[in-house]
Amino acid sequence: MYFFYIDESGTRDPGVVATRQDGTTFQKEPLYVLTAVGLFESRWKQFDRRISNLKLELADQIWKRHKERLELVDCEVKSTWLRNERLRMKESRFLSKLSPEDLKRVSDCYYSVLDECHFKILSVVIDKRHIQSHLDHIKLHKKAYELLLERIDAYLAEAHPKHSGVIVMDDTDKTINRALSMKHAYFQREGNRFSDFSHIIEYPFFSDSRLSAGIQLADLCGYNIYRAFRERDFTYEYFRQQLPHFYFSTRTASARLDGLYVWPGESELVEFCQTEVLRIKTEQPTLWTWAAQKKK
Repeated sequence: MYFFYIDESGTRDPGVVATRQDGTTFQKEPLYVLTAVGLFESRWKQFDRRISNLKLELADQIWKRHKERLELVDCEVKSTWLRNERLRMKESRFLSKLSPEDLKRVSDCYYSVLDECHFKILSVVIDKRHIQSHLDHIKLHKKAYELLLERIDAYLAEAHPKHSGVIVMDDTDKTINRALSMKHAYFQREGNRFSDFSHIIEYPFFSDSRLSAGIQLADLCGYNIYRAFRERDFTYEYFRQQLPHFYFSTRTASARLDGLYVWPGESELVEFCQTEVLRIKTEQPTLWTWAAQKKK
């Protein structure tokens, strides 16, 4: 069985233009990214201990230095907190007490487990500048989820046909959770025109991200994908670090990553992604050969 931890980057707000009180307009975030990181069940304990042990070690140092007692639930890691000092100081009792060296240790630890525990990354990038006007924030989220679930089912069908996948997501909004669960139930009964979702079992599990290292890892990976597309820069260090872990089908030699999908097809980001992947394959011809040979 595989666990797929899912988190989002960007906003669910489908609008890309807003109006100020003085009548002038400004651009809002144009992208919404939903990302899954997949982990085989037998590697969960190794992954969880690797992250938790470092957090507890640093929490013990905080107690010795600041006399502030932190439990594991207080040691959540978010991409925005690692990147933004103001938010880190305001919202994280844990990260705000760490030195720059220890912050890097935390970041490096999360990215190192991608390889150590053989994670697989799948992601959907929605370009909100090209979506239909009837999509509200719930429909946008459900569409991203449907597209991501297709990728997950395709990956399991090709790479691990004897295994099933369980979805784990951040518990953020009861209305969104219910809408997503009902959509999930429909897919399991009826499928869609591209997939029967036969490798997805159970309903999504909504977990507190404060204790889920998997959801926290999905958050970090999701931001890197968001940034790579927002800046149109696949040379971004942390994105390149993730590249070998994306799902791609060995059944085709096309210049694409099957686990990285841009929607809708009218977006210029589709061509950008294909062009960049082809360039990287040309520059690093062994990159995906190496990825294909990784242990399951």
